[in-house]
Amino acid sequence: MEIKAYPGKITIVEDPAAVNDCIKIIRKSSVIGFDTESRPSFKKNQQFGVSLIQIATENEVFLFRINLTGFQKSIIDLFENPSIIKAGISINDDISRLKQLKNFKPQGFIELQQLTDDFGIEDNSLKKLTAIILGFRVSKGQQLSNWEALKLTEAQANYAATDAWVGLEIYNKLLKVEAHGTV
Repeated sequence: MEIKAYPGKITIVEDPAAVNDCIKIIRKSSVIGFDTESRPSFKKNQQFGVSLIQIATENEVFLFRINLTGFQKSIIDLFENPSIIKAGISINDDISRLKQLKNFKPQGFIELQQLTDDFGIEDNSLKKLTAIILGFRVSKGQQLSNWEALKLTEAQANYAATDAWVGLEIYNKLLKVEAHGTV
């Protein structure tokens, strides 16, 4: 099975002044893919906060480096908007970590692992769901990289964009399966 990565436009948002304009573009979507990344810890009981928020639309993936931009009100407003579906895997952990930065009322989030239970899929990690539902593999090679580095590498940007994009693609595919009954 081949390995694929997100093939489209990736916008890395590092300037706090650019956040609102990017969110305006995202708000035009009714469904988005969602994920976060945190700097990994290699010590017991040590955990770092969210460094990166990834949001995939049909045309573009936005990587918000919130360790540089802050967790701004426009992002929180998006996450509290019930009319925009935010699809992802293990999103409860992501939301928990984001709430440590600023409390908010998450609405419109869809946990893909719960949806896949209805289809009888038992192993529901991102890697397995991508293979089963989308028919390709994703690389997890950058997962434990430093998300707070001065600059993200191209490999990090591709990895992060792919995770959010795959969430959106899995959601869209499951909707088609539900509507038509075939994969």
